[in-house]
Amino acid sequence: MGRQLWRPIVIVGAVGTLTVSCGLAAVIHAAEVSADQVAGRWISEGGTSLTFHEDHAFTAEDFDELAVSSGCENPSALSSGRWAFPTEGSPLITPDETVTRGTVLSLTFSAGECEVTAYLFGDEDDPVLCPTDDADVGCPMDDYLRPTPDHGSRLVKPPAVG
Repeated sequence: MGRQLWRPIVIVGAVGTLTVSCGLAAVIHAAEVSADQVAGRWISEGGTSLTFHEDHAFTAEDFDELAVSSGCENPSALSSGRWAFPTEGSPLITPDETVTRGTVLSLTFSAGECEVTAYLFGDEDDPVLCPTDDADVGCPMDDYLRPTPDHGSRLVKPPAVG
């Protein structure tokens, strides 16, 4: 066999390997977490914080500092709303508060009819939250939110007594 016959085989093999490895990388980096893991306070290096409650309400501080807020009508008014994972198996991100785990959050703000998608990256034990219009682009470094050290400690309801 000549050298020219082997070139197409090597190129096809390399492209196949890159395609598989890139797809695998996306799977490895998405973090599937439970609603219990979301509940609590998340902060960014830039000072933005989101506090998620078990009842699917959330509050935000300085959300207008995040790049993704520029797509909303009145970014400075983005201070509270509802959060949910999307409907399982849906090709669109349709919020469903009955879904108990996922890799994506839908944040629907009370003011200005603004909805923001936030992606969970990392792993289940150490996730980061990236509010962005495009998961492939990601977030500026200061826009990634991480759970605080006391994450959820004051927001989880105590067990019923008696």
